[in-house]
Amino acid sequence: MKHLYFLILLILLICFSCAPKQHLKTETKSEDMIIRISEIQIHPQYLEEYISILKEEAEASVRLEPGVISIYPMYQKDDKTEIRILEIYADRKAYEAHLQTPHFKHYKTSTVTMVKSLKLIDMQAIDIKTMQQLFKKL
Repeated sequence: MKHLYFLILLILLICFSCAPKQHLKTETKSEDMIIRISEIQIHPQYLEEYISILKEEAEASVRLEPGVISIYPMYQKDDKTEIRILEIYADRKAYEAHLQTPHFKHYKTSTVTMVKSLKLIDMQAIDIKTMQQLFKKL
């Protein structure tokens, strides 16, 4: 379990350091951010199609929405049907705006039958200032 928390923190740090600087507001407070880990299990027969739709949605969200800091999808090495998405939004307004975008609505409606289970886990950043600085060397 310690490894999972370390992995999540590492991913958060990478996401903050790789985000375009105009999207990071220095006045952003960790308590204002929406940070979530989505745990999604996909029916195996839909995996390839689901991943394709998810990649399009994640890319469009980060590229088009200034308040979306991260939509970072990944899967478990031992089971590709076990998807995890690290979602980070600047604030509740950015999150709510994201839910109304055409690319998110397309993702949600197109994949509804592909999803076997979905669990949303809300998280809280521990040290946002350090997270923004850690991986600048990449």
